[in-house]
Amino acid sequence: MRCPFCSHPDTQVKDSRPAEDGGAIRRRRSCPSCSARFTTFERVQLRELSVVKRNNRRVIFDRDKLARSVALACQKRNIDPDRVDQMVSGIVRRLESSGDSDVTSDAIGELVMDALKNLDPVAYVRYASVYKDFREADDFRDFIKGEQLGPAKDGKIVPKK
Repeated sequence: MRCPFCSHPDTQVKDSRPAEDGGAIRRRRSCPSCSARFTTFERVQLRELSVVKRNNRRVIFDRDKLARSVALACQKRNIDPDRVDQMVSGIVRRLESSGDSDVTSDAIGELVMDALKNLDPVAYVRYASVYKDFREADDFRDFIKGEQLGPAKDGKIVPKK
């Protein structure tokens, strides 16, 4: 592994242990050249995934991009970051185990929507507003009405029973 500080091509592993979620290995490394210390995380990747965009362009799947978009939807919500990371890991596992190395951006969006609907209704609406390209306030109202989300109670949108 290349040192992120001095770009020395070889670093030494000082400590390895499973990450909190058990889905990654956390490694403490040090650079013999500049003596800097840093942490890396290694995850199992079952297959190389390509995302087929709406314009048929293909890009390599980026777990971090998915995690950033979910984190943005969950911003300023009282959601445990570990739950968000577990949700993202579950989505990635489902994509990798689907058997297809090409996955559409719509399929990823639907998986995220399903997961967020169960995690937090506000994060769900936030993500939907970008994914479904809301243009006006009426788009929000129509979506909330169509998704059986009830009116806000104490500032929170709640699912209708």
